[in-house]
Amino acid sequence: MAEGYCVKCKAKREMAEAQEVTMKNKRKALKGKCPSCGTGMYKILGKA
Repeated sequence: MAEGYCVKCKAKREMAEAQEVTMKNKRKALKGKCPSCGTGMYKILGKA
């Protein structure tokens, strides 16, 4: 599981339903939901 920052909860949490996506600038990111409040979460991954 991937860990990301939830802006609504103001805490680091494990992402639920995490999936890897490619952004417009061709960089990879993980997109998921906060397990406690359901807010969308993003984590930008490294270039490699």
